[in-house]
Parts: sequence; structure tokens; C-alpha cells
Amino acid sequence: MSWPQRVTITEVGPRDGLQNEARIIPLDRKIALIDRLSATGLGRIEAASFVHPKAIPQMADAGDVMGAIQRWPGVTYIGLVPNEVGARNAIAAGVDEISVVVSASESHNRANVNRSVAESLEGIGAVAALARGAGLPWAAYIATAFGCPYEGAVDPSRVIAIACALREAGAYVVALGDTIGVANPRQVFGLVSRLRDEAPGPMRLHFHDTRGMALANIVAAMEVGAAQFDGSIGGLGGCPYAPGASGNVATEDMVGMLHGMGIETGIDLDALLDAAWFAEEIVGRPLEGRLKRAILRPAGQP
Repeated sequence: MSWPQRVTITEVGPRDGLQNEARIIPLDRKIALIDRLSATGLGRIEAASFVHPKAIPQMADAGDVMGAIQRWPGVTYIGLVPNEVGARNAIAAGVDEISVVVSASESHNRANVNRSVAESLEGIGAVAALARGAGLPWAAYIATAFGCPYEGAVDPSRVIAIACALREAGAYVVALGDTIGVANPRQVFGLVSRLRDEAPGPMRLHFHDTRGMALANIVAAMEVGAAQFDGSIGGLGGCPYAPGASGNVATEDMVGMLHGMGIETGIDLDALLDAAWFAEEIVGRPLEGRLKRAILRPAGQP
């Protein structure tokens, strides 16, 4: 087995995590969380989503977040956008990179952005043009790549066809999202192998941990060459249009596993655990990450 020597992690908690909180998180707490994450050695942080505030109220202050965070050298601060308006707002706010999302299933795409998959791909072309004009890289996520909350199983050939379209449009990386956490290692091995062979290029994996399979799925993806993954501090998150989905794999749990396997991440695990405790503090409830309770229990913590 040939494991990657180094894995690149994109922290998505400030966006994918906090957008699912029922209680609005104050601006200063969001900024403080991102600043703490920046100090851990993470090189990539998805800081905000530039969506209409009526759609996701937690992201209404996206521009303010980007304007107030401390920009660390070497850290890429990413904004997720749903359309051209969001892309213009993200560019104006000074993001370093843009992310777009299209679902592999029609039903989820309709629920998520009120568009067909074909319409989303057309819109992504317009976002790509704006990103190119601003000199920014853009990444593309395929949500529900391993299963849909409305349609069930998703045809892998459909996922690969969408990936090919996104690469042709200019996405510098294509990410597969297990939006509802239904993937298993055998399925991951097969789909990631096809992505590698049939739509070659940089790839990223985004695993939710609804069924406790995320770490196993990361290992399966690494077996076929993947070396880029998303994580969410503390396991924050879910999906507003995927009932029952839990958060992404906890970043600290993933880093702990990778370091135990001798795989480099460039991340200070102790600092990351401190950030995980802080994330739990600002949302006011226990989070799902396991490692912080296994090896670090600050005074006063349950």
C-alpha cells in the first residue's frame, strides 16, 4: 500500500458547519473561530457562503466576516457561491478562491439552488468567467455523489459525466461530496477510481459522518490516490436540504488519524484541539468530534 506522504485539508466548519446552526452565531465569534483556525497551520479555510440571507440567515454577514478576519500568510480563504451575484459579492469581499456546488441528483439540486443540474452547470460557466476575470481559482463540488436524500442511489456514471463537464469548464479541482453520509469504503474506492481514470485531475473528498464511516472512507480514497479532504472543526455541520445528515468528519479526528499513520498535514494538532473546544463553546452544545475528549479535557469541560 502506498499512502500519500502529505494530505491537504480544507477546513469548512466556518461555512458548512455554522450555516446549519439554529441560533445565529455573532459576527465576533465567527471571526474569532476563523482566526484560531488560521493559527493552527491549516492552509485552506472556507470562511463564508455568499448566498441570499433569506436562504441561509447564518451567512448574511459573509462580507463582514471576510473584511474582519486576520489574513495569515499562506492561508487561502474561500467563499462558496451559488450564482453570479454571489460570485460578484465574494470577489468584492476579497476571497482568495471561489467554490461552486452542483448536485448529482436532480431533486437535491432543485432543493438546494432551485435549478436543474443542466441549469446549474450553465450558471457555473458564468461564475467561472467572473473568477477568471478576477484572477481567482475556482473549485467545483458534486453534492450527493454517493447518495441522495430524495432519490436514493446515484448512478456513478452521472457523477463522472458532471465531473467531466466541470473540468471542461475550468474547475482546478473537482470534489465529491457524501452529503448525507451514506458512502461506504467499497463504494468510495470504486467511484474515486473512476474519477481518477475517467476525469483525471486534482480531486477532493467531502465526507459527512452521519453513519460513522467518514474516516474509513478517507482511508479508502487514499488507497486510490486521493490526498485532499475537507474537514469541519468539531464535526460541525449537516445540510439544510438533506434531513438527518450530520456534520463533516471532525477535522481534529482526521488529523489525529493521519498523523498516527505517519502522513503529514502541516497542522498543529494541539492548536486544532483548542479550536475544537472553542467551536463547541460558541455553539453552546457538545460537538461530535471524538479526539478532543479522548486526549484533552480542559478544566470545567464535561
